[in-house]
Amino acid sequence: MEPFHPFQGLLAKIERSNIDTDQIIPKQFLKAIGKTGFGENLFFDWRYLPNGEINPDFELNQPKFRGASILVAGNNFGCGSSREHAVWAIQQYGFKAVIAPAAERSGMAIPAFADIFRNNTSKNGLLAIELSEKDVRAIWDAIEKNPGLEAVIDLAAQEVRVGLAEPLAFRFQMDASVKERLLGGLDDIGLTLRYEDLIRRFEVSYDTQLGRDSSR
Repeated sequence: MEPFHPFQGLLAKIERSNIDTDQIIPKQFLKAIGKTGFGENLFFDWRYLPNGEINPDFELNQPKFRGASILVAGNNFGCGSSREHAVWAIQQYGFKAVIAPAAERSGMAIPAFADIFRNNTSKNGLLAIELSEKDVRAIWDAIEKNPGLEAVIDLAAQEVRVGLAEPLAFRFQMDASVKERLLGGLDDIGLTLRYEDLIRRFEVSYDTQLGRDSSR
């Protein structure tokens, strides 16, 4: 997993809530035994018509969003079944970050991201940014009015800066442990290996207590 450095990228928007993992990467593409080749099938049922041709009405098929690396979507993104492939597909398409709003309806909190999806993003180096509905609406409006609009994402500063004549800046919250993991490019194995010396010393001590030869 690569460390997450500040980057500037093209913004793309999908103004839809409750985008589930089966829309992100449909179940028929989960048979692959490797972790590659999912990007071309991201949002397959929306990107393509039944005859296999490109659907010109789908947001990401619009020329102005070609090469986008920051996706701005609706709340409860990544709901549905717990497939890690959804994160792989988003990354392999070219997105480095997904922005979504947290909301409240009739006193009920609606998350920006489904819990399992959010957990999978941190383990694979995809940045999931939660903003308010007001902030996301402002970004959507800016994208609509300014084709080719880009933003800078600075994880260390926990800030999204949208590049307009009068730039918009949005601060976001981030769990400290997730931030450390992403900035360091540490997956679960990488986190464990930081304690390799301690683990080895424990193993030697444990073997000694049992009278075993730890060198074998």
